[in-house]
This record gives sequence, structure tokens and C-alpha cells, in this order.
Amino acid sequence: MNLRTLLIAFTLFFVNSLKAQQTQSFAIGTENFELNGKPYVIRCGEMHFARIPKAEWRSRLKMAKAMGLNTVCAYLFWNVHENQKDQFTWSGQADAKTFCKIAQEEGLYVILRPGPYSCAEWEFGGFPWWLLKDKTIKLRTQHPYFLERSKKYLMAVGKELAPLQINKGGNILMVQVENEYGSYGSDKAYMNIIKSNLQEAGFTVPLFHCDGPSQLKADHPDGLFAVVNFGSNPEANFKALRDLQPTGPLMCGEYYPGWFDSWGRPHHKGDTKRIVNELKYMLDQKASFSIYMVHGGTTFGTYAGANSPPYLPQTSSYDYDAPIDEAGNPTEKFYALRELFGKYLQEGEQLTPIPAKHKSQTLASVKFNSFSALNQNLPKATLSETPMLMEDLNQDFGCVMYKANISAGAKTMLTFDELHDYALVYLDNKLIGSLDRRKSKFSIELPARIKATQLSVLVEATGRVNYGGHMHDRKGIHGRVFLIDENKKTEIKNWKNYPIRLGDVTIPVKYQAFAKQKPEAGFYKGTFTVNTIENTYLNVSKWNKGLVWVNGHCLSRYWSIGPTQTMLVPKSWLKKGLNEVVVFDLYGSAKPELTFLDHPILDQVNEVRPQKHKSANQKWDASALSLIAEGSFENTNKWQTVTFKPSSARYFALEALSEQKGQPFTTIAEINLYDPNGKEIPRTNWKIVFADSEEIGGDDGSAVNVFDLQFTSVWHTEWENRSPKPPHQIVIDLGKNYELGSVKVLPRQDNANGRIKDYKIYLSTTLFKGL
Repeated sequence: MNLRTLLIAFTLFFVNSLKAQQTQSFAIGTENFELNGKPYVIRCGEMHFARIPKAEWRSRLKMAKAMGLNTVCAYLFWNVHENQKDQFTWSGQADAKTFCKIAQEEGLYVILRPGPYSCAEWEFGGFPWWLLKDKTIKLRTQHPYFLERSKKYLMAVGKELAPLQINKGGNILMVQVENEYGSYGSDKAYMNIIKSNLQEAGFTVPLFHCDGPSQLKADHPDGLFAVVNFGSNPEANFKALRDLQPTGPLMCGEYYPGWFDSWGRPHHKGDTKRIVNELKYMLDQKASFSIYMVHGGTTFGTYAGANSPPYLPQTSSYDYDAPIDEAGNPTEKFYALRELFGKYLQEGEQLTPIPAKHKSQTLASVKFNSFSALNQNLPKATLSETPMLMEDLNQDFGCVMYKANISAGAKTMLTFDELHDYALVYLDNKLIGSLDRRKSKFSIELPARIKATQLSVLVEATGRVNYGGHMHDRKGIHGRVFLIDENKKTEIKNWKNYPIRLGDVTIPVKYQAFAKQKPEAGFYKGTFTVNTIENTYLNVSKWNKGLVWVNGHCLSRYWSIGPTQTMLVPKSWLKKGLNEVVVFDLYGSAKPELTFLDHPILDQVNEVRPQKHKSANQKWDASALSLIAEGSFENTNKWQTVTFKPSSARYFALEALSEQKGQPFTTIAEINLYDPNGKEIPRTNWKIVFADSEEIGGDDGSAVNVFDLQFTSVWHTEWENRSPKPPHQIVIDLGKNYELGSVKVLPRQDNANGRIKDYKIYLSTTLFKGL
């Protein structure tokens, strides 16, 4: 065969192959998904290319294929592709097109989930931070600005990825409309707008939406295919889907093999045997599924999100107890699922070999050689009468330092309306203490000052809320700031606002040679040597709270409270020879120490739980008490006022006899006490001496929340492991005797659980019997 004949044969082969690709089809039939006209069961797993270094995308996709999957789900995060307004990026770590093409090369189809909302425990649910600069915006609604910007984003998605649809020679089977919208709203017209935008963007493959079984009805517009999300009991959940959608293939859009982790809470795991059995049930029913996550990876940089209420920022490790672990290696779940899926392969399919395991190494400790104090590297300040939000400072991530002068005076309470999310408070650069949104701790006692003093508040943003009704999560100090003492309430004005950008882009700083010094917020720079390019884990357990960069890559956040105590350092971000590391720590370290491990530490919680206000020898005994008031509260979230005969007392007790809906819980947001003239009794020296029950495991339900001046925090009796029935009692020591005439009680604000119905109130000048 001569060269001309060879060229003709090759050309014909190429044209025919291309033609075959272009004639592929995917459709939703009355009973099955149909690939090229034949029934098709989707065995899918979720992995997010933004959580995997680009150099390692192929190895993760090979692992998914080897487990027996035929499809991967790919979220797009809007804030990855348009982090700054009108500046779109589709290259580097944001190169969605290449991820899809590699998946196709490895024999995997793609289900695309472009948003505009994603959730995924990702910063702000994938929304770009700059949307919050518009104070009128209402996310995930028909708000004109939101619709305008989300459509522009979706048009950019279409331009980039619509050519990769299966009916155009690519591997994208389906595209999701929004995400779990029924958990947020019920505007089906909004859903149809997003659907129309995707169609206008060029997506012609089947569109679908997903949600939990009870939420699907809220966001299911006519003509849009629905799949259901769940983590157990597929039979019942598919029944809920069938009640909504009588025909069409069954599919679980998110099936959870584990769960994500939050700072200060234990690491989550999923039972392998149960997961295998439930996936087997789905396969036996010819139901499709997507395992969320098949590989979690790492939320690099500052992109970890948060849940609320209560506010709980998520860890940077997104291991998820997934079948493929954070470093890309197979787990017990992987092998069990590979064995299962091997029994359900479709015509022409076969299991591919399992790729070699990624090795991990230990390295010699980091040698720190220079330091840069944050306070000496602050950028130019913006002046304002009241503190400014981070978004108003045109800042995406990091911290804001707020400075103002306060006058001399006795000890006082420094109080914020709200603060997002974590703060250190200083007087003349001396650390006084910390504030924490997780605990609704927005006030702190300041010591007496003999002269005018500079107040500094360093606020760190630890992830915008990514799910639910609290997503309009602007960062920094919210509202006015006050000094409160027994006699007056004084607003602090005239603030200097210093935006401290941290993450992929960080403020410039000047380093000095590291010398023995007191710990303070700042940047610690050092080096370490690498001889072999393999993964490793930074052991950050000796540090406090902050961020780490390796060779210019922002690894992620760390926090000593755990459960994560390590950071995966991907091999593709290392180089042979000398490597650089920078640690930013809010508290600083006198002896900076950073070591390496060949394994992760994912389940070490160091945070001390709040102390319960009930000792073993305390017992509530009302037999000898004088009842000052009794009655029933209204079933409302408004303040409840009880007026009683003026009495002198140091100790106040409220006993909840029943709950409005007959539940065992008692919850209270705030308690205020007043003298007979209606003047509020100061809280400066209040303390809880007894609470019969407090939930301090599953939530911060400490009894001290009833006088923290925050309506969002509550005293909540136990619910996670046990739920003792009423009556429930709380006893407050006011610090000294006061003449009392009334009490106001504020019920829990975010829902009705635990609202007190019948109550009794007791007063005493001495501690109650038994306490």
C-alpha cells in the first residue's frame, strides 16, 4: 500500500470516527435513560476539578473509571470562573473544558452542574463575592441584577462547554438546572428562567434538577426532569420521586458515602456495608445514581464554605470518607464498590486496571528564617464613622483590621451587633481575647483604662455561608459598636478600616530576619528540601489559626481545634531541591515549628466543649421556694413580659413546665430583668449557677447564651444523645441584690422548637436550696 493510499485510508477512518462521535445521542425515555437508543444505567461519581490539582486530574479520573463508574459529575463554581466582575477565566485550575476532555479520553461521560448556585460546601455556594456589593440583591430570585449577572455567567459557560455535548461529539450527557432550589425557595418561574438561560447558552442535551425527597415539589416546574438526593433508604426516596414523576428513569442525583467536616466537630464516616447494599438495590432496580463524593479532594485556598444556623465553617480537607481518599488513593469502599459494579457492567464495558497508589513521604522540618508582623504591614486605611464591611472595601477574602480610639474608663463590655466571623481584640496592641461567630460570642469585657486607648479588632472571614437562608453573608463588623457599662451605652465612632487580602492574592509584606520575639499575628517564612516528588502532609497541629502557602500555592486554612490537623501538599506543587513555605497565623508563635507526615490526621478535635452548669451534687428543689410568678407564654417569637410584686433578689430562676408543641426541649434566646421603674438590671456580673440540661455537643446550647446580648444564640436543652422531658430550670446569679419588678424573655428566633408554654419564676437573696 503506497503513501497516498495510506493517507486516504487514514482520512476516511478519521472522518468516519468523527461522524460516529457526532451521531451519538442521549435521551430520557419513559422507563430508561437511552444512550444511542439503548437503555443505559448511569453509574456516576462526583469529583470537583477545582479541588484537585490540574496535573492530577487524569489520575483521579482513571481511578473513578477503575472503580467501575461510567460517568462523572462536574460542578462549576461561578466564583472560580469570575472571581472579579467581568473577568472570566477558563484556564489553569479553572480549565473545565480540559477536565471534560480528559474524562472522555478515559472513557467517562460527564454530567455538568453549572449552577449558577452550587452549594458543595464551597465558599458562598459558588457565587462570586462581589454580588454582595449590591445591598439590594436577593440571591436565587428574580432580582434583576442577580438574573443579569447569572445569565452572563451561564452564557460564558455555554460558549466554553456547549461544544462538548454528546450530540456534538463530546461526552456531556445532561446539564443540571440550578441546584437543590426547593431547599431555598419555591419560585418555579425562576427555575424556568435558569432553564431558558441554559438553553440559550447552547445546551441541547437533557436538562434536569435535583433535590431532597421532601423539597422536590417546591422547585419542580413542568417539563423539567427530576432526580432525588438522599443518603439512605433508596426504596422510600424513589417512591417520593415516583409520586412526583410517575414515568421516566429513576436516579439518585447525590448519594452520600460519607459527609463533610466542620471545624470543632468530629470527622464523619459512612458505613461501607450499608452503602454497598443500597447501591446494589439501586442497580437491581436499574436505577441510576451519582455518588457524592466519589473523590472529595481538598478545598484549596480560601474557598471552604460554611453552614448556618448555627454558623459552622467547614474544614479545608474534603476527604468526605469517599471511596477515593483526599490524596487520590483507593479505600475499603473503593474495593467493595469495584467488586459490586463489576457484576453490573453493561454491554461492551469492562473494569480497567487500578492505577498505582500515590505514595506519601515525610520530610525534614521546615527551617523558618524570616517574619513579617501584620501590624507593621497594614495597607492604606479607609476612614469611616462606623466599621465597613469587607465587600464595601472591595475585598474578596482574608481579614480586616479595624482601629478606633476609646476614652479612659472603668471596665466595660465591648459589644457588636454581629461579627463575621472570628476576631481578636486588642487594647494598645495587647491581646484581650477573641470573638467567635460559631458561638454567637459578639461581646467581650475590656479592663479599666487610665488613659485614652487604641482599640484594634482583627476580623477573619472563615467562609461565606453556602446553604440555606443565611447566604447573604457579608464579612467583617456588622453595624455599630458599643461600650456598655452599668450607667450608659456609648457608641464607638471614627474607625480606620484596613483591608488585608489573603489567599490566591495576598497583601505585599516586608520580611525581617526571624529573631526571638513575642507571638503576634504575622507571616512566617521558611524553607524545606525535597529529593523525591511525592505527596506529603504538613502537620499544622502546633499552630493556631491561619493559612499556609507552599511555593506560592495557597494550600488552605488550618485551625488547631480540628478535626483536621494536617494539610495535603500535592506532589505537583513541589519541586526538587529547596521549597518555600509561608504560614500566616492570627496569634503567632514564639517558636514556629512545622513538620511533615506521610499520612493525614483527620479526626482530632481539640476544642474544649462548654462546661455544663450542673454538677453531680446539684439538685433542683422547689419545695421551700417562694413562687413570685406563674402563667403561660404566648406561642410567638416576640418578647414575653412578666410583671411581679417588687422584690429584692440576687438569684433569679425560671422553670419551664411545658413546651408549646409538647416537645421535650426548652429554648431561650435572651433574658432581661428590670427594676420596678422599668430600668434594666446590668448584666456585667451575671453568671449561670444552674441549668438542668444544656446541649453542648450537637450545638452551642449553653445557658450563658441567655444574657450574651445576641438574639441568634440560645439556651437549648439536650437533643443530640438524649432529650430529657420538662420541667427545665435555669438559675442566674446577678452578682448582688437588686430590686426587681419584671422580666422579659425572648424565645428562640430561627424556629419554634422549644418555646416555653407554662412557666414558674422564683427569686431569692440567697442561693436556692440544693444548688
